[in-house]
Amino acid sequence: MAGDKVLITGASGFVGSAVARALAEAGYSLRGLVRPSSSRCNLEKLDIEVVAGDICDPVSVGKAMAGVRFLCHVAADYRLWAHDPEEIVRTNRDGTRNLMRAALAAGVERVVYTSSVATLALNGGAPADESCRLPPGSGIGAYKRSKVDAEAIVSAMIAEEGLPAVIVHPSTPVGPRDVRPTPTGRIIIEAAMGRMPGYVDTGLNLVHVDDVAAGHLAALQHGEVGEHYILGGQNVGLAALLGEIANLSGRRPPRLRLPRSVLYPLAFLAETKARWTQCEPFLTRDGLRMAKYRMFFSSAKAQRDLAYSARPYEEGLADALAWFGQHGYLK
Repeated sequence: MAGDKVLITGASGFVGSAVARALAEAGYSLRGLVRPSSSRCNLEKLDIEVVAGDICDPVSVGKAMAGVRFLCHVAADYRLWAHDPEEIVRTNRDGTRNLMRAALAAGVERVVYTSSVATLALNGGAPADESCRLPPGSGIGAYKRSKVDAEAIVSAMIAEEGLPAVIVHPSTPVGPRDVRPTPTGRIIIEAAMGRMPGYVDTGLNLVHVDDVAAGHLAALQHGEVGEHYILGGQNVGLAALLGEIANLSGRRPPRLRLPRSVLYPLAFLAETKARWTQCEPFLTRDGLRMAKYRMFFSSAKAQRDLAYSARPYEEGLADALAWFGQHGYLK
């Protein structure tokens, strides 16, 4: 299989560029579908054919799909707030539908679809697994709902049209090359700069982005069509996460535990300001609604079936901080 051409959507992004590196090291020939406006700094020194286009445009998708054997659909609009939430829905749901239709038409032999743990129902504080699914139309915020709906499209096409797809669910990736940055990357930056004096009682699953990429490679080579695999790392409380960032940054960890109810008015004001400035707010009401739950997950199935493994989350944080520091995000 090595040497065959793989189309990677979102190849210039945080997770997409990590997947591209993993596939290149395994000997695959790469083609990346990249928006014309996207930064391509993550593709420097990578041997990859870049096709400018948009996953919501069937014409550019068809051109990018021509002649490839495999598809890794990694691209997504990962924002917890947007001036027009339908932008997120169009990219994640409609763009996915375009790609899967094009993959079927082109006779692509294997698809790895990057879903998210956002499509999984939480398990009452215990780590959730792949059997814990949210029904279509559910989820907090446009991002989660759009990913739930996109995954439902992929699953239906697997069952009804023979789409040869494997579905992976990354948890919360951290590490180098988070150019945008992601919402989690913004937390790392703000905490490293000493601008997070408090925290709410929540938790999440952190994983090094390069381990997520290795999981994509394993899914491409060994995953079973129609199966779902969580690609996660360690379950961590937000207080512990901020404490580790403080330790790595030489700062005092925040000690003030804040009730979410106090932050809702601030989130409302931040979103109101964002509608005027067009800058994504750091604090959002959807983010606070999600923070009500500990978003813990288990990667046991991927470990068993794909020989997947994840390094300690502290290494991902250290790599993220080093990269952010080298690229001027911490000034």
